[in-house]
Amino acid sequence: MTIPDTAALLEDAADRIADISRADIQIMLRRAALLLRNSGSIAFDDDVDEALRDLSGEFGKTRNDTVRLIVREWMEKNTYLPVHELDEDGDVDGSA
Repeated sequence: MTIPDTAALLEDAADRIADISRADIQIMLRRAALLLRNSGSIAFDDDVDEALRDLSGEFGKTRNDTVRLIVREWMEKNTYLPVHELDEDGDVDGSA
């Protein structure tokens, strides 16, 4: 169910509050809460979402953190953002 559909259902329920069953109100409120909770999320096609879940697991990050990382790296690579410069005096892992 999309956000406008849920909003329309909630508005209709508010107009007919005496006629709506408690169970229907609970369902609508739970849907609205779910939409609000996930409102910061981006919906992807199933194959992309599955790849994001796999990648998130590999990185040990949340889905949203993985999306942020991917977008930042893409923007840096395509010069929409400046590349993070490493401190030359800082510690690094490995050897050169």
